[in-house]
Amino acid sequence: MDETLPASVAETHIGTVFFTGDLAYKVKKPVHNGFLDFRTRSAREQVCHREVELNRRFAPDVYLGVADVTGPNGELCDHLVVMRRMDPATRLSHLVRTGADVSGVLREVARRLAAWHSVAPRGPEISAAGTRDAVADRWAASFEQTREHGLPAAPEIERLAMRFLAGRAELFDHRIADGRVVDGHGDLIADDVFCLPDGPRILDCLEFDDELRYLDGLDDAAFLAMDLERLRAAGSARTFLDAYAEFSADPAPAALRHHYVAYRAFVRAKVACLRAAQGGADAAALARHFAEIALRHLRAGTVTMVLVGGLPGTGKSTLAGALADQLGWTLLSSDRIRKELAGISPQQSASAEYRAGIYSEEFTQRTYAKLTERAVALMKLGECVVLDASWTAQEQRRLALELAGDSHADVVALQCRAPAEITADRIRARVGDVSDADEQISLAMGAAQDPWPESTVVNTAAGLKATLEHALETVRPYGSEHLWPQVP
Repeated sequence: MDETLPASVAETHIGTVFFTGDLAYKVKKPVHNGFLDFRTRSAREQVCHREVELNRRFAPDVYLGVADVTGPNGELCDHLVVMRRMDPATRLSHLVRTGADVSGVLREVARRLAAWHSVAPRGPEISAAGTRDAVADRWAASFEQTREHGLPAAPEIERLAMRFLAGRAELFDHRIADGRVVDGHGDLIADDVFCLPDGPRILDCLEFDDELRYLDGLDDAAFLAMDLERLRAAGSARTFLDAYAEFSADPAPAALRHHYVAYRAFVRAKVACLRAAQGGADAAALARHFAEIALRHLRAGTVTMVLVGGLPGTGKSTLAGALADQLGWTLLSSDRIRKELAGISPQQSASAEYRAGIYSEEFTQRTYAKLTERAVALMKLGECVVLDASWTAQEQRRLALELAGDSHADVVALQCRAPAEITADRIRARVGDVSDADEQISLAMGAAQDPWPESTVVNTAAGLKATLEHALETVRPYGSEHLWPQVP
């Protein structure tokens, strides 16, 4: 480090850091703000030692020890964490703001974080902090602590966060069973990552409350991703989360990424609210900015079931496949499930008269029941689904809506239509298609279909590009579905 750096002081809501020469000295403020209590000297001493112990897991050559502060008569007054001083020009946040290429650094940070998570302590007490109810309790505490500050976005944030959690207990149980809940960093932001020639140093893990450091590894990584987005570096945020998923072999659904990024943003909104109450300049505006990030990700992470329906030849399967590919969502096809239930390959013909063979009413009911059953199982695990089927019967749609409601998921209905001459040409042009419907079957289905007034009509005669754009605007009106694409 450049030893010519001047002496300086930095302050946070819970401490003050004094910089002189090549050392930094951190003192804890005697504060009590609802989630920590540093009012006694013994409490501050304990947390200083704990900070050194925990942070040596990430940066052992930076955290040098704890020093006592004595008064003029030798009495013990307080305690300081003694650290190797880092050059602020090497902060990740500074490099991001100045437009430096940090992709390599972010991959290394992701690798080190994933490496720690792979060996981090686990156990019943730690796992308990990763349950759906525990995560909900942390959200609830943050909502309560910020309620009096009147954040405009807070009511919708609370509604969306709690709705996601209500239907996802199985997802969180699965994460625990897979060993994803660990003793992590807990407070990973770009200001606390220093990019040195021999590799990054990750500082300032959360030391004052062990339970707040017990978390899903993706939650840990999402904090830095959120902070990079705060710095208007969404591409870097994606790079980091994708690298973390790669190094940790984490198959988490995109919705869970969004949820944890939103949670971390709201935690920072809460901290900014506390700073605002202490008179911090621009803290109120920063709280609103973090709340906006949280809201954007909760909207993007809403678990959704898309019903793509229509008569044969209307292009519903083409649109459903393109929509699923574009969003990275799971595609489920009634035609494929129907033939699976019949024990035949998807391309094997099973053509029959209208409502005969494997297209009888009874077999069709079995097909739609299996289709929605699989969709619900995926949605409980945080996956969004696109269901490709005709959806001509009101009862089939009612069942899907009911099950999606039980899963606390949104439902979007898209009804594909095209002129008769176009649908007829498409049907005649099929070769080796999974669908067995011909023009006569299409006419019979059209005569028997129930009205679908709640659907959005999509004119597929306009071409796939225009059709897909229309569908995307309907499915994700906020346009933020690509913030954190899931790694294939």
